[in-house]
Amino acid sequence: MSETAVLPTARNVSGSLRLPGDKSISHRYAMLAGIARGCSRIENFATGADCASTVECMRALGCEVQREEPQAGRGGTPVLEIEGSGVVLRSPGRPLHCGNSGSTMRMLSGILAGQEFRSELTGDASLSRRPMARIIEPLRAMGADISGEGNRPPLFIQGGKLRGVNYTLPVASAQVKSCLLFAGLYAEGETRIIEPARTRDHTELALRAFGAEVSNPERNQWCIRGGQALHPVHVVVPGDISTGAFFLCAAALFRDSNLVFDNLLLNPTRAVLLDVLRALGLRLSVLHVEERHGELAGVVQARFGELRGLTVSGATTAALIDELPVLAAIAPYTAEGVEIRDARELRVKESDRIAAVAANLRAMGAQVEEREDGWRIPGGQRLHGAELQSFDDHRIAMAFAISALRAEGESRMNGAEAARISFPEFYSTLATVMER
Repeated sequence: MSETAVLPTARNVSGSLRLPGDKSISHRYAMLAGIARGCSRIENFATGADCASTVECMRALGCEVQREEPQAGRGGTPVLEIEGSGVVLRSPGRPLHCGNSGSTMRMLSGILAGQEFRSELTGDASLSRRPMARIIEPLRAMGADISGEGNRPPLFIQGGKLRGVNYTLPVASAQVKSCLLFAGLYAEGETRIIEPARTRDHTELALRAFGAEVSNPERNQWCIRGGQALHPVHVVVPGDISTGAFFLCAAALFRDSNLVFDNLLLNPTRAVLLDVLRALGLRLSVLHVEERHGELAGVVQARFGELRGLTVSGATTAALIDELPVLAAIAPYTAEGVEIRDARELRVKESDRIAAVAANLRAMGAQVEEREDGWRIPGGQRLHGAELQSFDDHRIAMAFAISALRAEGESRMNGAEAARISFPEFYSTLATVMER
């Protein structure tokens, strides 16, 4: 049932935050733990529905999974223990339901392509509309039997012997790269993937953490050799910086803001967000950094700075694809406005995010120029409270909860429950740092 949330205005945001584990890393750790031999322990595993879909798929494929929840009043984070059976999984005997998670479907397809059984991957109505040709075509080139009507879910995969390939991604995509690296574990020979632009490297780092050799012979090229076995790990997932983006943008809106983030992911392929926010005017300080299994995490302080304006395009757009909606949602509050280009990929996310952002900004009284590949949003605007729509998209729901903080009058978000996909605690967490 659709839920409506009242989005209040605020005078300021301040306080300390420890965010749930990064969604992208949690997906990858859970899949690799399932095909490692032995028990892996994953602390601060993501709390959202998308990563729960990955866990349920791995359980259906024969992995034993135990989840420990933090004790009430004692702090702590969720812990996942996954007993992997090695690279050979068990036939699930039923469709694997990926929920709303394109990450689950695309990346898990690479593992299933190497299994000696037939799989069916399904999803909810939103996922069923999302294109899958980007994984279908290269997996077929590796010898997989994979199909979907109109190259959309449900996907049917008859696993078997794969062969290594040299494949150049037509569009930069960390999910497609990850799918092919996973398939490369099962392929005869070497699989080489060439990216048109650098994307997040969590899969490469996770594979190395689990004991696989992944090489980077040239810029934006990745190679993996088939037949490698994985060992279990004990890892701590850094806090999700894509989730942190909403709170960082909130800090950008209020003159006396002061937010401190503990254990925040600082992977260079994701921390581009911090560089962009600094360029926009937010004052950011990294107070501590440490490395765990190749991933960087640390303590970050965010304080108000006069918001100027900026243009996001090219490789920066690709690196910020998940954070673009919230940057656009606060763009009217900047002095000079924001222009975002080369973001056509947003048209085929959980919603058409380009259209969704434009619709909600206009509902709040903003001027916005919607383009095929992004927006141009003038600065110096005053927004009013409005009836907003999530479009069943978690990032749209959360982006406009932030935009509403500085609007004149409260707003209402229809379909507010969409936030559960990645961050079920979003609204309650936001309330802990709001000053009204």
